[in-house]
Amino acid sequence: MNANIFFKFVIFLCFISCTKPQPPVKPYIIPIPNELTMQEGVFLLDENVSLLADAKHVAVAEFFNDYLNEKLGYTLLTEDSNAKKTIRFTLDPTIENDEGYALTVDTSQIIIKAKTAKGAFYGFQTLRQLLPPALENNTFNHDKIAIQNIEIKDAPRFSYRGMHLDVSRHMFSVDFIKKYIDLLSQLKMNTFHWHLTDDQGWRIEIKQYPKLQEVAAFRDETLIGHYNDTPQKFDGKSYGGFYTQEEVKKVVAYASKRFITVIPEIEMPGHAQAAIAAYPNLGCTGKNVKVATKWGVFEDIYCPKEETFTFLENVLDEVMPLFPGKYIHIGGDEAPKTRWKACEYCQELIKREDLKDEHGLQSYFIARMEKYINSKGKSIIGWDEILEGGLAPNATVMSWRGMNGAIEAAKSGHNVIMTPTSHAYFDYYQSDNEDEPLAIGGFLPLKKVYYFNPIPKELTESEAKFVLGAQGNVWTEYIPTAEKVEYMAFPRVIAMAEVNWSNPRKKDYEDFTYRLSHFHKRLDAQNVNYANHLYEIEGEVTKRNDNIMVFDLQTVIRNKTIRYTTDETSPTLQSEKYTGYLPIEGSTVLKAAVFDDNEKLGRDFTIVYKNHKAVGASITLEPKAHKVYAGSGKAGLVNGVSGSDTRYGDKEWLGFWGKDVTITIDLEKPTKISSVSTRFYNANGQWIYAPKEIGISYVNEQDGRTLHQINQIPQTDATLVPHAFQIEEIVTQHIEIHIPNYGTIPDGMQGAGNKAWTFLDEIVVK
Repeated sequence: MNANIFFKFVIFLCFISCTKPQPPVKPYIIPIPNELTMQEGVFLLDENVSLLADAKHVAVAEFFNDYLNEKLGYTLLTEDSNAKKTIRFTLDPTIENDEGYALTVDTSQIIIKAKTAKGAFYGFQTLRQLLPPALENNTFNHDKIAIQNIEIKDAPRFSYRGMHLDVSRHMFSVDFIKKYIDLLSQLKMNTFHWHLTDDQGWRIEIKQYPKLQEVAAFRDETLIGHYNDTPQKFDGKSYGGFYTQEEVKKVVAYASKRFITVIPEIEMPGHAQAAIAAYPNLGCTGKNVKVATKWGVFEDIYCPKEETFTFLENVLDEVMPLFPGKYIHIGGDEAPKTRWKACEYCQELIKREDLKDEHGLQSYFIARMEKYINSKGKSIIGWDEILEGGLAPNATVMSWRGMNGAIEAAKSGHNVIMTPTSHAYFDYYQSDNEDEPLAIGGFLPLKKVYYFNPIPKELTESEAKFVLGAQGNVWTEYIPTAEKVEYMAFPRVIAMAEVNWSNPRKKDYEDFTYRLSHFHKRLDAQNVNYANHLYEIEGEVTKRNDNIMVFDLQTVIRNKTIRYTTDETSPTLQSEKYTGYLPIEGSTVLKAAVFDDNEKLGRDFTIVYKNHKAVGASITLEPKAHKVYAGSGKAGLVNGVSGSDTRYGDKEWLGFWGKDVTITIDLEKPTKISSVSTRFYNANGQWIYAPKEIGISYVNEQDGRTLHQINQIPQTDATLVPHAFQIEEIVTQHIEIHIPNYGTIPDGMQGAGNKAWTFLDEIVVK
């Protein structure tokens, strides 16, 4: 073939590949729309299509056109209303919800109808998911885009759909903040909660107080590893920075263009050590303190003096004009009262204002700041501790310590935003895999986020209207990089987006994960470092009705195969196929993984099963484990599987908050035993304490004696505290174990004044 003929052949191939559209993207929309009807045929998008918009939707149409120009290199025509093919953004005042929209795609036109520009924007975001993922990284190489004909009617369930980011513990670039906001907008989130101040750093420029930039924005060093490590280690490197007011304006403008409201959080009265480091007169002691170099709660909080209120009002006078939204978040959480109790001025103020105690003083503090913020046309949001001592008149409560704060506030007629640790803290571990990156603790898998219901069942229909919506939180003590923020937030934020937007009657986790597996392609194209746990296995040891112990393995992704080994080797395509419950014969190490026809898709899942005399025994537990840390239930204490050595939130550890625990094990027949052992998690930074003592009782069937034994448990800094009762060989059927709670957390420790948690692992009987 000569060069001329070859050149013409290449041009011909390029013409074929570049002009023929790819098949249309199937509508795996996230969040799932309220109504979606597939139609036959496609709309072909190219540069000859006209883009038309009613006056109120022009800005959204321009946003869409800019998107196409960025991704395809051309914009659509905006003047030809008689064009053969059009995309129209149409005002429709009959749509009830201000954020609702209707999207119609047929062969000749695409119409997005909405009552407001915000609704039109969400219509565009749905249309965006019907476009090829390759557009997102500018690798789409066709002239035409085939868009599936479809009919969608959609509107959000909740008006508040938020995500949070803590930049105080670790700070992130303006470019990353914009990327984060853009990703939220694609999921139809409408609020970005920007946590700007805390003990470890002040991150917003306040021109009247230059030491906030010079001192409060920087800490001397940072904790390495986990807070619970003994001894604690530090990196010895100065860390810090802040956002200038000009940078803040740019972020807010960027968010506003995507219909996201930015809520700043300026913490008060607690989490103020960085500010007090800059201006010691703001504290009760007046002594110099350092910007905190490790995580947790600190006793140096704002003193409720006039000069403190003047400082905070001046700060807010600079902050509020930067954020045009309705809300200012003032924190209000985790404010130890130690300094106030010892402060002569605070005690006089309590008497002068006829306050009950220091909790009443906190309420006074919050109410005074609320009055000032209200006078500027803004409203406050606070964490649920602002309920203590009486709630400020117009405050919105962000409920994080469970549902009780939300229930109390809603029943009192206050607006509520749901963000409980149990379902909304994305700094928790999301997988049982031991190679997960370091996290603060806890366990919050994707499935649990997805099935979150922000409406507490204790609320009546009229009270439930005070629940504005829900928010996911990303606290960054253990998240030093933007890449790790993405890993911890995604895909859990995607599940939270669907919680907030979609009709709960559509809940179907298998369908969600299937749609998510397709959405991953968009995240890949946008270089998002998401956590992909879709191909991981959920597994446990259970007892069947015929009293046989079995391995029970599951995976949520459709049409995939689980293969396993029991010889401690990693499974391959040649390994045994899991077809159902797998009976256990003696101590076993099971490894399993998900496969398709060609390759392994996920990481190995491992269960180490160690047989002992109480495995599968009948067990009673009083009280039940806390619902947030219920593990595998009471049967999990005698299933032959121990909990993780490095985290307390997996399926095997059971947590009890402030309660004494009594466990009764029925071995079902008289059995010779020589020892009973267990272990406790001991992470004081997370309010978890091993008990001070443990008791055991049993009846010796050989002589009828009831025997009791109480052992002291040495107090230690170790994370794992094992304890064993060595018993002279006796025969018994029933074993009763009594575990008193540690009690109240002492002053100077994280959570001081609160009841401690007890975390209990497998009870091994030999």
